[in-house]
Amino acid sequence: MSYTVLFKGKSAHAAADPWNGKSALDAAELFNIGMNFMREHVKPSVRIHYVYKQAGNVPNVIPDVASVWLWIRDSKRSGVAEVEERMKEVAKGAAQMTRTQVEFQMENGLYELLVNETGAKALHKNMQLVGPIVYTEQEKAFADKIMKEYGNEVLGIDGSVKPLETKREDPPGGSTDVGDVSYIVPEITLNATTAPYKSPWHSWVVVACGGMSIGHKGMLFAAKSLGTTMVDLFENESLRKEIRAEFEKKKGNEVWKAMLPDGPPPVPKIN
Repeated sequence: MSYTVLFKGKSAHAAADPWNGKSALDAAELFNIGMNFMREHVKPSVRIHYVYKQAGNVPNVIPDVASVWLWIRDSKRSGVAEVEERMKEVAKGAAQMTRTQVEFQMENGLYELLVNETGAKALHKNMQLVGPIVYTEQEKAFADKIMKEYGNEVLGIDGSVKPLETKREDPPGGSTDVGDVSYIVPEITLNATTAPYKSPWHSWVVVACGGMSIGHKGMLFAAKSLGTTMVDLFENESLRKEIRAEFEKKKGNEVWKAMLPDGPPPVPKIN
């Protein structure tokens, strides 16, 4: 879930008459202090990230506007909603302490993935059929060199097909809007190797590998695995029914509803 938390105060000269000012920046800082103290009291699966979007322009003027861009993550949508409510209380408290006003703008919100094990098994069978990704010596050398240049441990690149996992002891972090799709129709996901082992996400290591044969091989592996699974689904009615039955059972009475409020979606301003 993504929020912009906006504080509005009153500007004043920071030396001549600061007593007439109401610092929106003070409110934003108190808000983040409160959120950081909250970290001790949330579940281990919760992640809270933030950056300042606005924090004033010059030191000698008390800022009348400040804003924080905040992300809240958890493994379940219900967990995100719980932290969301607590976040709003912290922001209101910060505003009250500084005699400022606070506004909340939700920019997006996502559901967790509804895993379909029946579909995952069908996809995994075809991943094994396609077989492991085989790399040339040049590709292996590129993978090792780029990790060394980045400053991370060199662990090689692994294109093998791993055993199917329905649960992970240490699941990776991240978010995807595919979770919303998985509450509307059955959804099946795979992971394919497109970069060296333990590559940092959102890094130039991943970008560089995606633009050459390492990334291309991963893309083709994924396409072949998904394509052969689609053929199975077209040809096998009983498989489709099993996947649908598991989907309906896991979804239960949950009705998907977009987490954004009604009306035109907000467009965040990012410099």
